[in-house]
Amino acid sequence: MKHKPRIMFQVFLPLLVTASVMIPIASADYSERPEVQQFISELSASDDFDAQALIGVFREARYKQSIIDAISRPAERVRKWDGYQDIFLTARRLRQGIAFEATHRELFAKAERRWGVDRWTILAILGVETSYGRNKGSYRVIDALSTLAFDYPPRSKFFKKELRELFILAREQDKSVVDLLGSYAGAMGYGQFIPSSYRAYAVDFNGDAFIDIWDEPADAIASIANYLSVHGWKPSKPVLREVTSIKDLSPALLNKQLKPHLSVAALIEGGLDPALLSDVESDVLLNPLKFEGKAGPEYWLGYPNFYVITRYNHSRLYAMAIYQLSEQLRKGGTQ
Repeated sequence: MKHKPRIMFQVFLPLLVTASVMIPIASADYSERPEVQQFISELSASDDFDAQALIGVFREARYKQSIIDAISRPAERVRKWDGYQDIFLTARRLRQGIAFEATHRELFAKAERRWGVDRWTILAILGVETSYGRNKGSYRVIDALSTLAFDYPPRSKFFKKELRELFILAREQDKSVVDLLGSYAGAMGYGQFIPSSYRAYAVDFNGDAFIDIWDEPADAIASIANYLSVHGWKPSKPVLREVTSIKDLSPALLNKQLKPHLSVAALIEGGLDPALLSDVESDVLLNPLKFEGKAGPEYWLGYPNFYVITRYNHSRLYAMAIYQLSEQLRKGGTQ
């Protein structure tokens, strides 16, 4: 596939913006706001961008209240596992995933050989993130990141960094920065990489010397594999183990953090039945977890690979959905 060069920046005439009742400052042209002008000056100085071209982009950028609403109430924050799983563990997603793996089986096998990451985990991430490329996001990324960088104080610093990464990425990819589409948080492509992750972890896997996770499944599959590998994925090692008598463990040890932090000895000392850990290597750290399932509390032990999945999305519920979908896909697919 040959990549046709495109002009990254286009200068646009200002458009009328409807005044926002909730956040009045958002009604202003972004290019006229002092904090945006400061950002433009910094980006011009640090990364050699043309200031007038940047002004043209920010005249085109639009505040989106729907983005603020979405990031303020993500499913990970407002749902428990019994409701969260209904979103992602569906018959349709399973059916589509099995078909996607069959279509790209050799790509998954090649990625497994190179990075050692389980294909079903990669496939599950593709399924949860975009339904295997069917829903890559409809927000303009410039709108998403401008809104979050300048009108969402809780994470303004983070999203300003991502906005800078977006401009650099668009220049590197020779794409128009105002045309890129993604999620309400500025994530893009099959695997929903934010700009910094795209630049750091995305890889070319089809040999065309161009990294494209928007439209090229090979690059998308490989990029997820590379991301998980860099973050410590352990080939052929478990992700989770469901246990029944973990409820004997001290409640103070449950759901304390995402990273595995308790040794086998510490778990036994905390009240866990030693028989549950007889096959676990003594130097492996584990994370005791409790989820509110449809039939009541569920108890699990999270291994280091479970933590690696949370590097993709810092949520126990997300990682649990990836694990359970991957297991359903593994049972339903044929290698």
